[in-house]
Amino acid sequence: MQLVFATNNPHKLEEIRQLTKNKFGILSLRGIGCFEEIAETGNTLEENALQKAKYVYEKFKVNCFADDTGLEIEALNGKPGARSARYAGAEQNSEKNILKVLGELNNFNKRDALFKTVICLIFKNKTHLFSGEVKGRILHEKRGTGGFGYDPVFQPEGSEKTFAEMTLEEKNKISHRAAAVKKFISFLEKQNP
Repeated sequence: MQLVFATNNPHKLEEIRQLTKNKFGILSLRGIGCFEEIAETGNTLEENALQKAKYVYEKFKVNCFADDTGLEIEALNGKPGARSARYAGAEQNSEKNILKVLGELNNFNKRDALFKTVICLIFKNKTHLFSGEVKGRILHEKRGTGGFGYDPVFQPEGSEKTFAEMTLEEKNKISHRAAAVKKFISFLEKQNP
């Protein structure tokens, strides 16, 4: 079975390929000749994932999936949420996003946060949604050099490390994306090729 992952983010592609353990062939957008930046104009993670998957399915007529991930910080009333990648501007600069979040949390001691991933799969012209989440907190400063996005400031519950301090294998055991992907894989394994 081959699926198109509606992303050109090499970090996401690597994580997904490792999580699926090559049970399915996964192509990126570049792999099918799609170089456009697909808009994410939804107000929720579900809307953004659906928007990206529908774009690929309608244009290329292939089984595909898209994800959207958001960081929801309690002290910021759930922000950045669906705007996580573009929180500090349209250029999607992770460093600027982190600095903006840390600045807004400057006077807060309670720094509880939730990382959530939603995967939208369009398979045989039917739409399916899968989600995963992990609770944690936002640190006062960055730690670690791995991962991407907000990983250097997000410390999941029950861990002494941030996502950026973990190996990809460690992160994939507990992450929000891993939880969503497990549900996604379970669904696909029940389908006829």
